[in-house]
Amino acid sequence: MHMRTATAAVALLLAFALPVAADGSGDSTAVSTRDGEYIDKAGNPTFKIDKDGTVDWYTSVGYIRYTANCMQCHGPDGLGSSFAPSLVDALRTLVYSQFVDTVTNGKTNVSASQDLVMPAFGVNPNVMCYLDAIFVYLRARSDGALERGPPPKNAPKPAGYSAAENACMG
Repeated sequence: MHMRTATAAVALLLAFALPVAADGSGDSTAVSTRDGEYIDKAGNPTFKIDKDGTVDWYTSVGYIRYTANCMQCHGPDGLGSSFAPSLVDALRTLVYSQFVDTVTNGKTNVSASQDLVMPAFGVNPNVMCYLDAIFVYLRARSDGALERGPPPKNAPKPAGYSAAENACMG
């Protein structure tokens, strides 16, 4: 009986230790759209994937920009590498504002067993102009809504996207 009680207690602790939401930013369901970008109920950028597999424009651009700017350290599809952690795993607990802060300002985590340094990308338009798109792509991967590799179908580019992109890139 004592062993069963201990096992039940451990199971209960593990159940409450695991994140309830699929990602740190909470429910990823899109409730509104702003210039083609989907927004969740907390005001964070999120993805929209239709039943036929068509992903919103920002998710598809996020895949492209992640692959061009982040993959060399964080590995294909956000799964991590020997250089940097899995962002698919990290976004299960990381909220949008923490993601933005880390990408913008970088991060240093040095201990006796590891020396992890994330460079700051706050002045790099190739990252900052697409920061929401990169987050949206990684959020879809973290939530398990998007498989590895390029999205199979992409929604058309929203009106005004090119003008906003050109303005940001200078």
